Amino acid sequence: MTRLIAILLALLPLTQQASAAEVTTFTLNNGMDVVVLEDHRAQVVVHMVWYRVGAADEPPGKSGIAHFLEHLLFKGTDDLGPGELSATVTRNGGSDNAFTSWDYTAYFQRVASDRLDLMMLMEADRMRDLEMSINDVTTERKVVLEERATRVDSDPGSLFREQRGAAQYLNHPYGIPIIGWRHEMEQLNRDDAFAFYQKYYAPNNAILIVAGDVSPQQVRELAQKHYGPLAPTPDLPVRSRPQEPPHLSQRRMSLSDQRIAQPYVSRSYLAPERDSGDQFKAARLKMLATVLGGSNATSVLGRKLQFESNKAIYVAASYDGVSLDDTTFGLVIVPPPDVSLQEAETALDTAIAEFIQEGVDPDQFARIKMQLRASQIYAEDNIESLAQQYGAALTSGLTVQDIDAWPDLLQSITAEDVIDAAREIFDLNNAVTGWAMPPATAEGDK
Repeated sequence: MTRLIAILLALLPLTQQASAAEVTTFTLNNGMDVVVLEDHRAQVVVHMVWYRVGAADEPPGKSGIAHFLEHLLFKGTDDLGPGELSATVTRNGGSDNAFTSWDYTAYFQRVASDRLDLMMLMEADRMRDLEMSINDVTTERKVVLEERATRVDSDPGSLFREQRGAAQYLNHPYGIPIIGWRHEMEQLNRDDAFAFYQKYYAPNNAILIVAGDVSPQQVRELAQKHYGPLAPTPDLPVRSRPQEPPHLSQRRMSLSDQRIAQPYVSRSYLAPERDSGDQFKAARLKMLATVLGGSNATSVLGRKLQFESNKAIYVAASYDGVSLDDTTFGLVIVPPPDVSLQEAETALDTAIAEFIQEGVDPDQFARIKMQLRASQIYAEDNIESLAQQYGAALTSGLTVQDIDAWPDLLQSITAEDVIDAAREIFDLNNAVTGWAMPPATAEGDK
């Protein structure tokens, strides 16, 4: 079996080279970066504009303004009426949307490739010529408040993650929810929105990503036609955020809510992100998360806690290093009804300690590497997913070279590297441990 895995691993890079989109980059004279992911397998194109600004760049007391502005960009411009951009995309057989993270805000359309010119025309228009009335702002503020009510306030799991995030970050704005704190969202107004828009929405703060049935020359000509004339912002602020001080004590929290049907334990550790030119630590953590909890059936924690000791009905480990600043490494365990949260947490810690002492199983590690390589290849068949991968990485401080190097870097990580990463990351002083439970469980576990 080990020999078969080695042979398959050797063949996978050849398959990847044959299927990968061709990547071309250039920069317009106004500072707008452009990435073209050329793939002619279908006559479809994904057009995305990513801004290097997100919820972690908001001014104090204005939480939610980045997401709020994302909504307002669909209200119209000097040339487009409210909702006209989306209606035009739909009329042309496409789809569009937008999303906000802590590190970026992105807008995209997926259409037939011969509609790219029209998409650029409209997106360039709202980069600089947004219009919004007082009524627009009032209406959309109600929409985002309702979104918070539905997705956060009515969901104990979301409330738990929000509280854990606030406890995890002592000083960094990653501890503030992307959607915003309700009491601050209620005060957001037209002046706030325009100030944020005029400060950050500029060609020299944006990345244009076009993926699909296009040529680099075609994209260059259209980008120069539509985005090229837009004036850059000369005094664009440098992305500078408050950073975390040393964490000297572990933090614990609990959330008791009658809407929680299944109690669970969750723990997050402060962890380094993928840094441009230095992604080794992040690659170790990615492999550690996959080995520990990537699959319920075959991962270390799944095998130990679900199948050997029966201390869990679900267990997982997670890490996403695409982040401008320090991110988190996460663990979660859901125990069966006859196992208390304290027993589950103890079992989780014991399983991790055993793993560090025992080391990584060589056959399992080889399988994981093969599965990772295969999943990266399959992901390239989805041009929208591929464009999102590049956009998120580039707006989080990475380069195209970093993105291209990542798959091979993961393959180079050794079993010893994984154990070293485990020894470093599992420091409770950098952790927040949370219990989520219904009221009856809270009383029983005290």
